[in-house]
Amino acid sequence: MRRKLVAGNWKMHGNLASNQALLDTIAAGMKRIQGMDCAVCVPFPYLPQAQSRLQRTEVAWGAQNVSPHAQGAFTGEVSASMLVDFGCRFVIVGHSERRTLFGEDDSTVAAKFMAAQGSGILPILCVGETLQERESGITAQVVNRQLDAVLDAAGVAAMAKAVIAYEPVWAIGTGRTATPEQAQEVHALLRARVSDRDPGVARGVRILYGGSVKAGNAAELFAKADIDGGLIGGASLVADDFLAICRAAQG
Repeated sequence: MRRKLVAGNWKMHGNLASNQALLDTIAAGMKRIQGMDCAVCVPFPYLPQAQSRLQRTEVAWGAQNVSPHAQGAFTGEVSASMLVDFGCRFVIVGHSERRTLFGEDDSTVAAKFMAAQGSGILPILCVGETLQERESGITAQVVNRQLDAVLDAAGVAAMAKAVIAYEPVWAIGTGRTATPEQAQEVHALLRARVSDRDPGVARGVRILYGGSVKAGNAAELFAKADIDGGLIGGASLVADDFLAICRAAQG
């Protein structure tokens, strides 16, 4: 039985004062929630604060991006080993905003995935199609290509120490959400793609849904056979909403 995971993606939000209240409230609330895993992925400057507020709690923390390079003359970049210094357990790679706004291609995402794993961090690999791609009937082709780039580069065994997140681009921050049936269809497809290479790894890998997940729709989404939790955007910035989603994921 795969243990559910709910991970918050704060994106470029927060300040020291509001973060403290948010982190402390989430940590306190998680004391009463059992049978699932919880994490928050915060902007780089707030990793020390997350580490300070969340250590010895039920909440893990991570980053939203990582350099594919271990070290060197890469001004503005942050390496996986630096994330380790701040206790990161997770890092998001391949988010659609990184792909579309910052030009990250499949090979770059694969390199970041491997850099994270090389330092012992669990990458959360994001895949997903645009509205145009869905309406063109090529969702499977797009998400399989994005997944295959990592499977080919890192090997299927790497998925045993990773998380996959299906995020339909058309449902991120738009208020639109894939129906539970639409989400389950793609999750099953992704698991089958991994299973083609190693059925055992496929049975164990957690596949999260991301795309306007809210307290009101989380339970129905998480009830689907291949949906193992959520990667949460806007709702992760409101403690009560985020905790409600975590409660929906309880074992």
